Amino acid sequence: MNAPVDISGVRLESERLILRPWREGDLQDFYEYARVDGVGQMAGWLPHESMEKSKQILHLFITEKKTFALERKENGKVIGSLGLEERDENIDVPDRMMGREIGYVLSKDYWGRGLMPEAVRTVVSYCFDVCGYDYLTCGHFAWNHQSRRVIEKCGFHYLKDITHTTRYGTQEATRLYILYHPKQKG
Repeated sequence: MNAPVDISGVRLESERLILRPWREGDLQDFYEYARVDGVGQMAGWLPHESMEKSKQILHLFITEKKTFALERKENGKVIGSLGLEERDENIDVPDRMMGREIGYVLSKDYWGRGLMPEAVRTVVSYCFDVCGYDYLTCGHFAWNHQSRRVIEKCGFHYLKDITHTTRYGTQEATRLYILYHPKQKG
């Protein structure tokens, strides 16, 4: 079952990041990384062709209350996002168990620095320790080895292969993983 989520007023901190709800003032930073070729495709969406497109998505982030902005502590710049998405794939967990699917994207300028595993671990702790989720899932396109490494570093376990239809209509071979709350058997 999809767990409830509302990150309004939530502020999480890791060593180098602040994870918080998006704000209207984040538009320029968001567009800066979302327009770069190769960034969105890793998560199943095309580069933003205009500031207006980023503004529309930013509005969704704000109103849906399920996506964190990843802000660098050192300078306040937003460099990515991490969402707690509804799980739409059958994963064979009991109906009584509640969880969400983690989805993330990071500015290409910050790839390879360990920032996304840091962010994912912070949100995993929040979901298990504060929200009481029973599990989290996470997936990556078969060719996205960077995302696979993030998932593995964060302790998720391979569940199954699926086919995912992206927002721009392509079919992608996808590997799905799960992480159970430490108190669950899994």
